Amino acid sequence: MCSRYSLTSPAEAVRSAFSVVRGHDFPPRYNIAPTQPVSIVRTGADNVRELVLVRWGLIPGWVKQPGDFATILNARAETALEKPSFKSAMRHRRCLVPADAFYEWTGPVGAKQPYMIARAGMPGPLGFAGLWEHWMGADGSEIETVAILTVAANAAVLTIHDRMPAILPEAAFDCWLDIKNVRDREAWALLQPAPDDLLALTPLQPAINSSRVEGAALQTPLTRPSARNQPSPPQGTLL
Repeated sequence: MCSRYSLTSPAEAVRSAFSVVRGHDFPPRYNIAPTQPVSIVRTGADNVRELVLVRWGLIPGWVKQPGDFATILNARAETALEKPSFKSAMRHRRCLVPADAFYEWTGPVGAKQPYMIARAGMPGPLGFAGLWEHWMGADGSEIETVAILTVAANAAVLTIHDRMPAILPEAAFDCWLDIKNVRDREAWALLQPAPDDLLALTPLQPAINSSRVEGAALQTPLTRPSARNQPSPPQGTLL
């Protein structure tokens, strides 16, 4: 799954990378956590690509009381076409979630080692496949939310976790976001593990374990990772 990530590229660079026509500015965020506002890229009603803020934690439109519903952070790609929580969004509300890195943990309970997973060699934003929803209450209250789609881990990520975000290549952005012309099953076929050489794993200091902490220091590499918590990286993975 993906339960924490970062977006630290300048807003201008994100808008350029995702061909956004309109969108908000935002500060760098090193520790994005569930239920927080997050930036997504989607195609607006006027067919213009936009960068908007929504809440991380999907609430399907058919939910009666959001407070009684366990919000959904991740959607498994394998069942996204069939599950009631996702199948409508797969047809009508696909989006991209810009991110520079995501975090995973490995090791025994109480001594888990955090890792940052980002582009190997050259930093820059990634596009996670996402699904967004618009919920409206009987009293007129409204909220827009998002879930990140996940797939089986590639060889690099598999050293610490069996799932990873569905990272779309830039060439697939148009297809994924084209709700009008690209059917859900065609878009679903894009949800594949990232190439094994795309990502690098970096062990981090334990400060990242707290979702309440923020700042660039969270991505400081661990200088001496514990041998018992350090997986053997596949060839080509940078540490």
